[in-house]
Amino acid sequence: MSVTYLWSREFLSKRFVLWFLLISNALGTVYGYIWYGDQLQFTAERNPWWQLPFVPDSPTASLFFTIALFMLLFPPKRLGGMFFQQFIEAMAVVTSVKYGIWACAMIFAGAWQGSEMIWQDWMLVASHTAMAVEALIYVKLFHIRWTALTSAAAWTLLNDTVDYTFGVFPWLPSQLDDDLPAVEAFTYGLTLFSWLAAWIAVKRSSPPKSGI
Repeated sequence: MSVTYLWSREFLSKRFVLWFLLISNALGTVYGYIWYGDQLQFTAERNPWWQLPFVPDSPTASLFFTIALFMLLFPPKRLGGMFFQQFIEAMAVVTSVKYGIWACAMIFAGAWQGSEMIWQDWMLVASHTAMAVEALIYVKLFHIRWTALTSAAAWTLLNDTVDYTFGVFPWLPSQLDDDLPAVEAFTYGLTLFSWLAAWIAVKRSSPPKSGI
């Protein structure tokens, strides 16, 4: 069996592969929301309630990808459901690429300035790298359209704006506290990069002919 078979449409669309990734991402999503527990509580005590959904960035990205996998397993039959599926898939790709890269960059930037790298940091690097890679690989099975991709980019830019206007961005290593303007600029730039990467991946992938 060729190594390239492992990221072929035939292999990726196998139901046991989809179920394995769905369960793995669902567990990672739960862990991610638990990870953000302290910041969610901190925000709830000091900020308006509507800002809470903008706090846990990475687990929300993996939640979108989990839902996208579920909709590959059980494709919607109605037209409205298909539009919803396209939006979820676009959100899954744009946010998974964005926050997958962002988290790794912040961990390594903190370490470069003196933050100690512990085993949890390496675990986060591995899991967030996987987030970005799996999202781009699964574009070939997704049904993303231009409008959905644009909507996903707009939402992610809104998330960036709320994060850095109201201070609800993910907590950073203390070594990066004096680099916040650079982190903010990098975050906005990464959103645009992630949208472009998703768009290129969509253009390079032919749409699937049928449901899984």
